Amino acid sequence: MKKNRFITGYSGLRALAVIGVILYHLDPNSFMGGYLGVPIFFVLSGYLVTDHMMNSYVQTGSYDNKHFYLSRIKRLYPQLITVLWLSAAYIFVFQRNLLAKLNQIVLANLLNVYNFWQIGNGQSYFERFASNESPFTNLWTMSIEGQFYIVWPIIIYLLVKLVRKKKNIFWILFGLSLASAIEMAVLYLLRFDINRIYYGTDTRFFSLGLGAVLALIWPIAQLNPHVRKKDTLILDIMGLVSFVIMMMLFFSKAMDPQRSFAYCGGMLLFTLDICILAGVIAHPGSHWNRILTNKLFDWIGSRSYGIYLYQFPVMIFFEDKVNIGDHPNAYHIIEIILILLITEITYRLIEKPMSKTSWSKTKAYFARIFDWDATDYAKKIQAFIAFLILIVGSAAIVVAPRVKAEDFNKSQLAERINQNTKKQKTDNAKLIKKLKKQKQKKEDKSKAIQEATKQATQHPVNKSYVKYGISQLDLQLAQKVQVTAIGDSVMAGSSSNLKQLMPKALIDAAVSRQLNVAFGLLDNYKSQGVLADNVLIGLGTNGPFSMDDLNKIMYAVGPRRKVFWVNVHVPTRDWQNSVNSLIKQGAKRYHNLIVIDWYSYSKNHPKWFYGDHTHPNLIGSKYYSALITKTIVKHSKF
Repeated sequence: MKKNRFITGYSGLRALAVIGVILYHLDPNSFMGGYLGVPIFFVLSGYLVTDHMMNSYVQTGSYDNKHFYLSRIKRLYPQLITVLWLSAAYIFVFQRNLLAKLNQIVLANLLNVYNFWQIGNGQSYFERFASNESPFTNLWTMSIEGQFYIVWPIIIYLLVKLVRKKKNIFWILFGLSLASAIEMAVLYLLRFDINRIYYGTDTRFFSLGLGAVLALIWPIAQLNPHVRKKDTLILDIMGLVSFVIMMMLFFSKAMDPQRSFAYCGGMLLFTLDICILAGVIAHPGSHWNRILTNKLFDWIGSRSYGIYLYQFPVMIFFEDKVNIGDHPNAYHIIEIILILLITEITYRLIEKPMSKTSWSKTKAYFARIFDWDATDYAKKIQAFIAFLILIVGSAAIVVAPRVKAEDFNKSQLAERINQNTKKQKTDNAKLIKKLKKQKQKKEDKSKAIQEATKQATQHPVNKSYVKYGISQLDLQLAQKVQVTAIGDSVMAGSSSNLKQLMPKALIDAAVSRQLNVAFGLLDNYKSQGVLADNVLIGLGTNGPFSMDDLNKIMYAVGPRRKVFWVNVHVPTRDWQNSVNSLIKQGAKRYHNLIVIDWYSYSKNHPKWFYGDHTHPNLIGSKYYSALITKTIVKHSKF
């Protein structure tokens, strides 16, 4: 059978795909669509595999399925096994909090069902705060690819033998792909768990399927290299347009994978665009194959599989040992260097040799290793290191079933947040009802201080908080101050303490909240007439925001109200310093914006935080609440 020519430009496309994915994992807020590198891999797999199979059926009437399966095993499993056992060995020695369910994770990956395991175990692709975050999260794509490689030879065989006509095969595959994309949108609109949609083989099939459809209408062997200049120009323009669209979507906020557009047509649009670009690159009459061919792209593209596999373990293990928020750019550069270094070593020692190995070569290798007279010490040392990793990694997998997983939903922090959230709802409902009935009373601050001074000696309140840095006078004044507070999980974990100190506060705090949610909340409270003269904002933990966003907050609040903004202590995220810097700039721009400097107050007190180094524990919550309360009292409107 005549083989298809090797398309070097696909190495460039793979390089862009893996760069996009890494940038997304390093900084998902700046590279919002970087995760779209995955559909690029899916399209290329669907296209090249289907094209190869159909070409074989056209030329010979059959396809060597056995050879295909063996080649896939030799191509994929050596690196997959290596990353699993390397990570397991590291976990066993340095990070044992990740041992729980490790045996299940390894087995699920070896059986190519890890994406199903992730769905069944509620593993989030988007949550980056859990102290036990999995280093294997990105491997869901390998399972979908593995499932595709297992079933696709059978499906193509049945289609060729039973359906026969290429036109009918085209419509069947196109219909299945369209059904997959529609299912993704429907499940999102029905509010299914977003991770179920993101990880699902059924909801992600359309990228593989449309790649396969492309193979039916654009077979590589039948593409004519001798085309008119006019046709070359058309191909090049199509390639340019699709390339520009690809890059725009890589950076577009519209492609946020936690919002509707991505699932309701966005990923489908991107996949169709990549199909066009892949088709243009494949055509010998286009210049795009040459444009995307260079030594750098060739190097990254040829190692893209290893780069993809090792990126997440390196990030998770590295970021567990450093406070990446202190020097985000420098630490990200170190992470990239480590990823590339490990990839290059494993590519040379494992991926490349194993792709060319045979049973006879394997026997000869082990014979040399165990030949005590042989002087090939470098290979013996390599074999010893590999054996050590195998033993330690296997030990981790064996002991994993006896390690109890830490259930975040049952943790002390989660229970506090759940209890506080329930109390928030009842307290806020009562307070809103009360505020609607009466106008907000404004008191003379000097008279309030006089009265509070008297009460401080005669009827002290919340006496236990004095040791956390707040005076009895401030505690008395806090009983009178009216506040509307909007925050994320950090505030949610401390809302009961804040409410105890400021009983007239309306506190609306929720897990994973981003700044954009605040716009609607402020408008809602303002329309109800219950937006207090003192507004407390505790947002920025879950991602950065722009000065435009801050301006919108200040415009919504208005110049007559005081805004108290708690800056963030989130050393494990690279946006910590940029968020705090932006809040500080906002305070210089707006006279009514006061920064509550929680970061400086707490940064030298690691014992105030849970294991994620972000959420205050029971003691830290007292300091957090006391700092906020005394700052509000000092600058508040009564």
